[in-house]
Amino acid sequence: MENKEHILWVDDEIDLLKSNIMFLKQKGYVVFEATNGDDAIQFIKENDIDLVFMDEMMPGKGGLETLSEIKDIKPSLPVVMVTKNETESLMEDAIGKKINDYLLKPVNPKQVLLVCKKFLEGKKLKSNQVSRDYIQEFNKISVSLMNDPAWTDWINIHSSMTNWEIELDEHPELGLKQTAIDQRRECNVEFSKFVERNYKNWVNEESNGPVLSKDIVDKYVIPELDNNKSVFFFVVDCMRLDQWMMMEKYLENYFRISKDYYYSLLPTATPYCRNAIFAGLYPSEIEKHYPSLWKTSDDDENSKNNFEKEFLQKLLDRRKVKLRNDLKYTKIMDSDFSRGVESKILSYCNNHLNAIVINFVDMIAHSRSDNAILKEIAPDESAYRSLTESWFEHSSFFGMLRQLSTKSGVKIVITTDHGSIRCLHGVKVMGDKESATNLRYKYGRNVKAEARNAIFVKNPTEYRLPLRNGIVNYIIAKEDFYFVYPTDYHKYLNYYNDTFQHGGISMEEMILPVAVLESKA
Repeated sequence: MENKEHILWVDDEIDLLKSNIMFLKQKGYVVFEATNGDDAIQFIKENDIDLVFMDEMMPGKGGLETLSEIKDIKPSLPVVMVTKNETESLMEDAIGKKINDYLLKPVNPKQVLLVCKKFLEGKKLKSNQVSRDYIQEFNKISVSLMNDPAWTDWINIHSSMTNWEIELDEHPELGLKQTAIDQRRECNVEFSKFVERNYKNWVNEESNGPVLSKDIVDKYVIPELDNNKSVFFFVVDCMRLDQWMMMEKYLENYFRISKDYYYSLLPTATPYCRNAIFAGLYPSEIEKHYPSLWKTSDDDENSKNNFEKEFLQKLLDRRKVKLRNDLKYTKIMDSDFSRGVESKILSYCNNHLNAIVINFVDMIAHSRSDNAILKEIAPDESAYRSLTESWFEHSSFFGMLRQLSTKSGVKIVITTDHGSIRCLHGVKVMGDKESATNLRYKYGRNVKAEARNAIFVKNPTEYRLPLRNGIVNYIIAKEDFYFVYPTDYHKYLNYYNDTFQHGGISMEEMILPVAVLESKA
C-alpha cells in the first residue's frame, strides 16, 4: 500500500460519498476520510497525502479557509473543491486561494476518477506519451540524415530537435537526455559537411540558398517601414534558438508572433555577422566599400562594431528609404543603462525606426566561461536555457516589450547575429603570433588545423571574407571543437572545455530565429 497514491476526502456528510470512496479503492487508491477542516489539517500535517477532495460548505472551518491553511502547510498538494455553489465569486475566491480544480455536486465516480488520473497519474501518462512521440521523431530525423537534407530541411531538423530538448527538460525521469545529446552531435557532424559543401555557392549566389545575415534588414525591417508606423529592430547578441523559445512563451500573451529562420554568415562571430546585418553587405564588401569603418588592427569584437548605426543608415540610403525622422540607434551593454532605456521606451515610439542591440545573452555566455559559480548554476544546455529564462523574465528587455505591447501599430522585429555552442572537444591549432585569438575561428598567414575538425579557407574572397591588408587564411571550427595552441596545451584545453563559444559551424550557431511581433492591443 506504500506505493499507492493516498487521497484524503473531507466532507461533513462523508457517509453519502461511500460509493465514490469504494470505487476509488477498487481502482487501487488509498482513501482516508475526514469530516471537518480541523481534522483534515491535522491529518495532512502528520501524513503524506497526494490529493485532497474537500467540501466547500462545512460546519466550523469552511472549505476556503481550510484550503488556505492546507496551502500554507503543503503548497504543492493538489486540492479539488467539491461544491453545490456555482457562483462566480466563489470560484474566484477559490482560485485566488490556489484551488487546483473543482467538481459540482452531485459527483459521479467517473468524474472523480478522471480528476485522480489528472493529478496522480497525469505526469506518468504524459511521460509515456512523450517517450513514444520522441522515439518516433528521433527515427524520423535519423531517416532525414540519410536523405541529403536541403537547407530548409536543416531548419526543420534544428527546430524539431530544439523543441524536443525543451520538452525533455520537463521529463528527466525518462532518461532520454543523453539520447538527444548524442543525436544532436551526430546531426552537427552532418550539418558541418553540408555547410562545407554549399556555403560558397550561397554567398556567391550560385544557388538558391537561405536568407543570410546580410538579407535581414531588406527582408524583415524595411517592408515594415512602408506604413510609416514606428518600427523597433532588436538584435540580441549571441541568442540561440532554444533561448529565444524560452523568451517567446512570455511574449505570446502580449503579441501576435510570426517566426522565421535565417542562416548566419561565417565565422559566426559579432564582427562579421552583426556588421553584415546592419550593412546589408558581406564582410568583404564592407572592407572594400567602407575601409574607414572596417577596422583590422585587432580582433576585439566590441571595437569592430562601433559603426553599426552608420552601416544601417548607409543601407537605408542605398535602398532609398526615407525615414520621417533620424534613425535611433541604441546599444545596451549594462543593466543601469538598460533600465534607463526601459523607463523611456514609449517615447521611442515617436521615431520611425529604432535599432536596439541587447548584449546580455552574450554576456551570460562569456561570464559562464570565466565564473565557476555561474558554471555550477548552468552546467549544461538545459540549465543554460533556464538561466536565460530567469534573466529574461526579470529583464529590462522584457519590460520594454511589455510596454511596447500597449501601443497599437508598433511593429517589432527581434533577431540575433549568431548563436553559441557548448564546446567539449579541444583540438590543436598551428599559427603565427599574429593569428586571431578566437576559440572557434582563426585567421593568419600560417593557421592550420586538421581538416576533420575545421574548414580551411585558403582564399577569403570565395567566402566573402576580409583580406585584412594581406594574404591570410581562415580556419573555422566544425561541430563542437575549439582551437588550442600547442603551448600550454593541456592548461588551456581544460580551461576552455565545456564553455559556450561562437564563431564556428553548428546548427546552434548558424540557424537562427527572426520574429516579427505585433501588439494584441
